[in-house]
Amino acid sequence: MVQEDTIKILKECNSGVKMGVSSIEEILDNVQNSQLKKILSDNKTEHQRLGSEIHQILNKYDESGKEPNVMAKGMSWLKSNVMMAADTSDHTVADLITDGCNMGVKSLNRYLNKYAAADEQSKDIAKKLIDLEHQLTIDIRPYL
Repeated sequence: MVQEDTIKILKECNSGVKMGVSSIEEILDNVQNSQLKKILSDNKTEHQRLGSEIHQILNKYDESGKEPNVMAKGMSWLKSNVMMAADTSDHTVADLITDGCNMGVKSLNRYLNKYAAADEQSKDIAKKLIDLEHQLTIDIRPYL
């Protein structure tokens, strides 16, 4: 049970990291404010670093990562593109990223509850990802 929950939570974290990186990459070219661009770029780098850590652990279990849900990714892409077509301001960017982070935090907390038997290292990674997403929402509040 411990190993099974560990692998499942790591795969969900991996999916979340990919979704976060993808979302930031989608909108980064539209960012006008240099400080906001730096905040998002730095956060993307942290997501990628955490993603590498997750991959290393999954490799120890001979497991691969998990792609984000196709429907969720598609809906995110659609929402981003529609909103950015209507308004390319930094306000819109901050709004989209905040919504995505809030959804990520909610999902990750749900997975922490669902896969409670996971080992502490994996739960700590999920918590790091939650903290990363939460901190990003705080850092970009001035741009809302």
